[in-house]
Amino acid sequence: MFKRLCLAFAGLFVLASSAIAAGTIPGISMTQQLDQFAHPLSGGQLYFIQAGTTSTPQSCYQDTALTLAWPNPITLDASGRVPQVFCADGNIKIRLTDRNGVQQIVQDNLLVVGPSGGGGGGGTVDPTTILATGDFKLVYNTGVVTGFVRCNGRTIGSATSGATERANADTSALFSFLWGADANLAVSGGRGASAAADWAANKTIALPDTRNSVLAGLGDMGNSDRALFSGVTFTSGNSTTLGSSLGGARSTLVTANLPPYTPTGTIVTTINNPAPAILQFPAQTSNTVGVGGSFTGGSFVQPPSLSSSFTGTAQGGTSTPVAVVQPTILTTIYIKL
Repeated sequence: MFKRLCLAFAGLFVLASSAIAAGTIPGISMTQQLDQFAHPLSGGQLYFIQAGTTSTPQSCYQDTALTLAWPNPITLDASGRVPQVFCADGNIKIRLTDRNGVQQIVQDNLLVVGPSGGGGGGGTVDPTTILATGDFKLVYNTGVVTGFVRCNGRTIGSATSGATERANADTSALFSFLWGADANLAVSGGRGASAAADWAANKTIALPDTRNSVLAGLGDMGNSDRALFSGVTFTSGNSTTLGSSLGGARSTLVTANLPPYTPTGTIVTTINNPAPAILQFPAQTSNTVGVGGSFTGGSFVQPPSLSSSFTGTAQGGTSTPVAVVQPTILTTIYIKL
């Protein structure tokens, strides 16, 4: 069968300029696959995998607009024929098994021949120059964008998964990518043994939630932690954990936010027209009054001091939170399927 496949590749490359539609995988799309006894590979399973990986799924489609995804794997019909297949520009890996899962062939770095690559003397597209699964992009839009989903914290999964953002076979590559990239993203029913197992079980996975959030780099990114967020309280995670969150739109000042200050001053009390001292005599039983006479036993008594109190007028504000948001324009953040 491998020999037949190679011959098919050669023939299709010769005809590429006139017979191959955009995004076709030469030698695979619309071909009949046979087993080692030259019998049609009825019920065979054709897997589409990201080039250079072991088993990371890659979506392929029924139309050139890349909107109607095929299941991954595709099940060959009774005659062992592969249906028409379209993929994004770049390279891809395929694995073909029989109906029992016995591998028939695996081939990596197959060129996807499309409008910007392939035969007729045209050049090929470097897959590193186009968006890959898991890449972000900003779109001045609010709706659905083909080939992407919104980073809104909802879920993706298979067509029967019940996912809330997108339930479709074309989410398989992103499902696997997110499953491996961020262990904190919730998987319905809990994480299983692998991304492939959870996908096969029709589980969902949560998307990153970038609503009302700005993006910032991790503290380390392969280097030591820059620690610019030292002392900041994280809502989740920390400075070096993917998907962590921190910060808020408002902040309320407390005493600890104020600069240290010790008030000083002098209080001056002035008494106007003080009351005169009063001459007080003790009770007398007899006194001699006359020329040259005198009073005895008398003393001066100062009137009691006066005191007062007052309540001042309340000063300051009402502890209303302060806005701490930088000038910002809102758009939609998408992630590539």
